[in-house]
Amino acid sequence: MTTNGEFSEIADLLDDSYARDILAETSIEPRSAKMLSEHCDASLPTVYRRIERLQEHDLLTAQQQLAPDGNHYKTYEARLERVSIDLTNGTYTVKITRTKQGAADRFSDLVEEMK
Repeated sequence: MTTNGEFSEIADLLDDSYARDILAETSIEPRSAKMLSEHCDASLPTVYRRIERLQEHDLLTAQQQLAPDGNHYKTYEARLERVSIDLTNGTYTVKITRTKQGAADRFSDLVEEMK
């Protein structure tokens, strides 16, 4: 469950068409920021700002990739699975369901944070 403050922030984020487009695109398959820019018809700075906000709320995960030329880049994948809102006796309860991360993903995240 989320707090009302967290829900308000996520609701504001999901009200943004670019953030929704990024989530939709990355729910199909992992995509780089450049691919997201093309698919979402948004500038790279706009895409990176939304990526940052989506990651702050754990709605998007990143994986480091190695290009054939030896350069590194990240691909992003949606973690948002469902948002449900219940109203009972005058009280809203909000539940945000995220996809599970595997042990390898959690280990990679830990290593990345240590850099």
